[in-house]
Amino acid sequence: MNLPEDSRLLVKVAHMYYEEGATQSQIADEIGVSRSLISKYLSKARDLGIVEIIIHDDKIHPYRQLEGKIERLYGLREVVCIPNLGGESSKSRLGAAASKYLLRVLKDGQTVGVSAGTTLHEVSKALSSPQSYPSVTFVPLVGGMGNERMDIHANHIVAQLAESIQAQYKLLHAPVVVDSKEAKEVFMRQNSILDVFELATQSDIAIVGIGGTPEHSTMVKSYLGQDYQGYFDQGDIAGDICYNFINTKGQSADSSWNEKVITLDLEKLKEIPLVVGVACGIEKVQAIKAALEGRLIEVLITDEETAKALLD
Repeated sequence: MNLPEDSRLLVKVAHMYYEEGATQSQIADEIGVSRSLISKYLSKARDLGIVEIIIHDDKIHPYRQLEGKIERLYGLREVVCIPNLGGESSKSRLGAAASKYLLRVLKDGQTVGVSAGTTLHEVSKALSSPQSYPSVTFVPLVGGMGNERMDIHANHIVAQLAESIQAQYKLLHAPVVVDSKEAKEVFMRQNSILDVFELATQSDIAIVGIGGTPEHSTMVKSYLGQDYQGYFDQGDIAGDICYNFINTKGQSADSSWNEKVITLDLEKLKEIPLVVGVACGIEKVQAIKAALEGRLIEVLITDEETAKALLD
């Protein structure tokens, strides 16, 4: 066929398919060729620039390019970015975005590991679904007994998440931190605690917060007060994940806190198939970068300001 004839036919096929909404089979019948040839014509029309497919996502999804850059830079499965409002408003929106993501990926029969903190508390407040998940089980990844901010403890959060979607949950009857390395070893040998951590290691999904450096940590302020410097006067500490303080490479930091905290080991966390990190705030950028460098999370849910800072 001559090029002008070829082009005329390609334009006709493209117009029928994209403008008139005809199916490839209908076009094939009208033109008198096979359906497979119509598919080739449409591909050729795109290759030659006769057809340009433009996704108008700037207004509907203004952060797609920003998310894509972070995904490629850190090798992430997905980044979800929300508008930056600052303060508690951003944290509330972050919780809503994380709850929507969780419902998107959650399947019957799965186990979901959950850490603690103010951001995860917002996730539990936001989670809501008309569908029930009676075969899903939520399990704490960290200890959390005590009198400080009970609403941000892992036990409270897993219970609230489970009740929101009529799922099951387990409780971890252990404190956040104990007095010594030896005391931690005794706690971790208790059958009731062993059973919960064994279930946690089998999680299909983990949803975790990422904390900043000790001076910005809600957890540190709650449990150590102003005496925290003695715990963190050594090493390179970028922030924490599941109450494990990490260095800039995303590895467990050299800190006496890490020897005493009741939590899932970082190497066990990395074995969970899907770990979702939920965090925002300029004070947490270093910590989030460390978690990304250490391949501790596969999905990041954050806000625009934090996302841009991760690219700097």
